[in-house]
Order: sequence, then structure tokens, then C-alpha cells
Amino acid sequence: MNLPKVVSDLIKAQNEFDAVAFAQLFSESAVVFDEGKTHQGRLEIERWIDHSNKNYQSVMKPLEHTEVGTTSILTAECSGTFPGSPITLKFHIDIVDGQIQQLKVTE
Repeated sequence: MNLPKVVSDLIKAQNEFDAVAFAQLFSESAVVFDEGKTHQGRLEIERWIDHSNKNYQSVMKPLEHTEVGTTSILTAECSGTFPGSPITLKFHIDIVDGQIQQLKVTE
């Protein structure tokens, strides 16, 4: 599967539970939408993913990737310590200048 570098790096950081590396892939003004909540800015994104990693220990296995304009849509099997694991999620990732500007996680 041919993924943009920032998407490959996102998967690697997630699977290594590296919240700092994960957050560094986002722009300073980036926004994440997940589980009905909005997280804005790199520091808030780092706190969100660190909390998520500690609670759910979720790892991603990429299944499919498509691109529409500047949006990458990654379909991944996510497994961890959460109810219903594993589940398939879609990660809608807006990329500008090699950084993630927006991430929306959907089922």
C-alpha cells in the first residue's frame, strides 16, 4: 500500500504509543475530531492521544487508502483494550505541506 509519508509516520507513532511523535505530525493549528470531541492544536492533540494510548492501547493495521484532493482516507483495523475490539475505522486526514491539518475519525 502506497501511503503518504505523514500517514505512514502516523501509523508508526500510534503503534509505538509515541504521543510526542504522533502530535509532531500535526500543524500547530490542527484539529482532530474523534468520539464526538474536538481537539485543537498540537499540545491538545498530544494530550488526547496520550490519554487514548493509556486507556485503550490501540494499534492500527492499514486496510485501504484512497486520496481525494488533499484528503487521505485511511481505512484501518484498530484493536486494543476497548469494548468491541477490533473495529474498522476511517481516518480522514487533510494534509498541507506534509503536515496534518485535520483528522476526523469515523466508523
